[in-house]
Amino acid sequence: MRRSVRPGAADSPENVRRREPGPQQGMNAALLLLTFAHLVRAAAAEESVRSGRRTCRLYCRVGIGFHLQIHPDGRVNGSHEPNQLSVLELFAVSQGVIGIKGVYSNRFLAMNKRGRLHATEWFSDDCKFRERFQENSYNTYASVIHRNHRTGREWFVALNKRGKAKMGSSPRVKSQHVSTHFLPRVGLYDRSEQGFTITDRSKERRKPVLPAPKPPPAKANIHTGASQRRTQVKYWPKYRFG
Repeated sequence: MRRSVRPGAADSPENVRRREPGPQQGMNAALLLLTFAHLVRAAAAEESVRSGRRTCRLYCRVGIGFHLQIHPDGRVNGSHEPNQLSVLELFAVSQGVIGIKGVYSNRFLAMNKRGRLHATEWFSDDCKFRERFQENSYNTYASVIHRNHRTGREWFVALNKRGKAKMGSSPRVKSQHVSTHFLPRVGLYDRSEQGFTITDRSKERRKPVLPAPKPPPAKANIHTGASQRRTQVKYWPKYRFG
């Protein structure tokens, strides 16, 4: 037998209270939504950073030519010969703004409020640089937040002719100067190390064995009897008197 339900019993206050979510359930739902939104934003940011990453070396053509390198102790300078300290990772932060990280040192390139270059373990606004492409196929990197507030002149990453980091606040450091021009080099290894070939020695052409060269004939020593005689020279001793 079916139970008879009184009209209006489904909308009784007790049933309405049971169906309405309590304050704890609402807080849990809001927390879950915030957590999900945070995870989505983090995943999107990580995906954007991964898509804009480049591993290369920054070659500055000043002097004899130097590769920008970041040391584990926080120093920044240039090296003429490429090494593991000069392997850098460039990743996009926003449109036209990038960050530079040393792959071996695991530190970020930064510029302080005085214009000095250094490396830091944590990424901050000091590590953001604006990348611009010049007409000569070189790039310049200027600090996003640090500049000359009186004139509006930007502070660039630069090396001097000895491979030392220059102060970005120096009036000589300009976008037209050769010390601020960097060329990203993607090839991290020599061409000789990129591959090798195996050849079959049996298929190689055998070179003909040449006979050993004959020694030159000895010259005959022809001298006359008169020339063989050596003339003896007599030296008379000198005496001092008095």
